[in-house]
Amino acid sequence: MKKITIAIDGHSSCGKSTMAKDLAREIGYVYVDTGAMYRSVTLYALRKGLFEEDGSVKTEALEKEMPNIRISFQFNPETGRPDTYLNGEYVEKEIRSLEVSSHVSPIAAIGFVRRALVAQQQQMGKDKGVVMDGRDIGTVVFPDAELKIFVTASAKVRAQRRYDELKAKGMPADFDDILKNVEERDYIDSHREESPLRQADDAILLDNSEMTIPEQKQWLLDRFNETVQK
Repeated sequence: MKKITIAIDGHSSCGKSTMAKDLAREIGYVYVDTGAMYRSVTLYALRKGLFEEDGSVKTEALEKEMPNIRISFQFNPETGRPDTYLNGEYVEKEIRSLEVSSHVSPIAAIGFVRRALVAQQQQMGKDKGVVMDGRDIGTVVFPDAELKIFVTASAKVRAQRRYDELKAKGMPADFDDILKNVEERDYIDSHREESPLRQADDAILLDNSEMTIPEQKQWLLDRFNETVQK
């Protein structure tokens, strides 16, 4: 069976990563969580004090630090999924915090950050057999991907999912704060100058507001099988 590239884009907290991870495991493909890469840069910037008090980024300082930021993924046999490492340190839980979520969109809007990470992502997927999710995979990273999915859900549904996820991990969570964060990220992601979030012309739209995880998994597997059999 031929190997293809699968690009899954969409809004924050709509389950892209869960879908992509499960599909990759099911079909034996490599999974790359591009959102985790931007979150890792954000965590590094927070640790280094590279944000102004108003939340804007100290871009000159961050640009100088970019060569010192190395992001890698290591497969976790217990979860069956890859974990994120920042300069060799396990940061999978830290990058999912609301603090990182609240700062990641300004980081992801910076041109030199996107160009550096896109180059890494393209290198990771050059041999195909890869599932990658993010905001610009089907439009910028892999515009020639054989299967492109654009995922969305209502803001309230996405906020509830994020709330439940944080609570399940024992992390502090406030629904109203999370909903505000989701809406702010939607605006920033779709209005930024560099690689704004948009549905690729040839992407298949999936609104999963009313779908269970098993239903989403089956829907995605069906689209994969249709594509490889063409």
